[in-house]
Amino acid sequence: MHLYLVQHGEAVPEDIDVNRPLTATGRGDVERLAQFMQESGVRVDRVVCSDKLRARTSADILAAAVADAAAIQVMEKGLLPKDSTEGLVDKAAEWKDHTLVVGHQPFMSRFVSRLVLGNEHPLVVDFVPGTAVCLVRRTVTGAWFINWMVPPELLRRDQP
Repeated sequence: MHLYLVQHGEAVPEDIDVNRPLTATGRGDVERLAQFMQESGVRVDRVVCSDKLRARTSADILAAAVADAAAIQVMEKGLLPKDSTEGLVDKAAEWKDHTLVVGHQPFMSRFVSRLVLGNEHPLVVDFVPGTAVCLVRRTVTGAWFINWMVPPELLRRDQP
């Protein structure tokens, strides 16, 4: 089972717009990530995201590229920056299908560490907006390991 974890794209600062939509850079980063994932053969059966506009918009873009008829599951709690990772760790343990999760920092880094190490610290990855991390769960042991990580600057071919 593959678990694709994405921090939403770069968002407008809260003092400019409290809803924090994606910036043009943020949208571009997520669109390039979606294209990369699609061209790499990524397919998911489930998309889970926070209810914040920046995460939902990012999830919509990614789902259009890698999820056939997967309904996006919006979570009001459990993916926000200060949320506990415990609830989502329990859910992920039950998932059998490839899943894409779009959330926020520092939750996403703590979540990866919790899955891979069993503890939220030390952090094993550091997300920036538009970063994707792919985890794979071993069938026999249930252990998670990092398969790959792509920060947005790797996909900005047309920019310096």
